[in-house]
Amino acid sequence: MVFEAPQVYRPDVSGWRRERVPRLPDESPIAIRPDWVCEILSPSNKQNDLFKKLRTYQRCQVPHTWIVDPEVEVLAVYRWTAEGYLLVTTAEGQERVRAEPFDAVEFSVRSLFVGDEDDPGE
Repeated sequence: MVFEAPQVYRPDVSGWRRERVPRLPDESPIAIRPDWVCEILSPSNKQNDLFKKLRTYQRCQVPHTWIVDPEVEVLAVYRWTAEGYLLVTTAEGQERVRAEPFDAVEFSVRSLFVGDEDDPGE
């Protein structure tokens, strides 16, 4: 995705609200700012995700950004405001959370890594 020309980033996961982008664009890289991005930290890329990419997402006014650290099972949820990113919530392990912009659904952070632990079929 093009956030700031000529900078192109590839978030680990990204999404757009259907009312804003009813169909995923065919262009590559995508030039439409996402409504949500998620960065999954890895030891080799942690600094880049936590600082460089997060600052760029903030400058480009990405409404919601998640930072997920699978090593320690932590989720940090940020919401864009005119003053910059606001840390809305953090959660870890089996803690259950309703995380923006998907706050209609409750889940545990652990379920992001191992699936739904409440599902007996798992």
